[in-house]
Amino acid sequence: MSGNRRKALLVSVAIVGGAMLMTACQDGDATSDTGAAAQTSSSTGTSGKTAGKTSGSGEAATGSGQSAGKSDQSADGSGVDTGNGKRSKVEQTCGANDISWSTKAETQAGGYILITAKAKSGITCWLPAALPTVAFGSDGTQAGPAEQSVGDQIKLSGSTAAYAGVQTKTTNGNGGVQFDNIIVAVGDSDPNPVSLPVDTITVDKPIVTNWHTAPTDAVPFS
Repeated sequence: MSGNRRKALLVSVAIVGGAMLMTACQDGDATSDTGAAAQTSSSTGTSGKTAGKTSGSGEAATGSGQSAGKSDQSADGSGVDTGNGKRSKVEQTCGANDISWSTKAETQAGGYILITAKAKSGITCWLPAALPTVAFGSDGTQAGPAEQSVGDQIKLSGSTAAYAGVQTKTTNGNGGVQFDNIIVAVGDSDPNPVSLPVDTITVDKPIVTNWHTAPTDAVPFS
């Protein structure tokens, strides 16, 4: 009887042990499956993020291309009239405060003032194809054109200089008003005109040339 009980107990233990072993195997398989699924999900997510980033980069690159296209189009499609039926790309226009100015009294052509303009250090700009604005005193006296047509625009940078000549008196006789400075601006819309000292001059119907790259071309003839 005791032998039969022992056999029954061993059988029960074996059954229970087998059941626990099967449960452990199933749990292990589930854990393995869960880990694999997590890895798969993580890999998929990473790939998705990578793909998303790649796609975003592509969009950014496309946007940059569009910007570049617009920039090129703006550069090629915009321009200013140089006065000779030509158009030039729009770039920074010089203002009076971008320029280092100097004046010199010349004796040629009955006497005139030579204005020299150079860009300040680190500045590159364009003098437009138009007369410089030259005025005298506060009464609004302004120099008229000494040439029949405007010249080309001039790029100022480094040591490059532009020259304009001012003949302060074009009339005969003793009439006129005396000044010891002239007011110069790049154009009528220049917000920062400068006052330049000169020797005492008599002003009566003054004229001014265009900007030139050679001082000998800036001699005004009335």
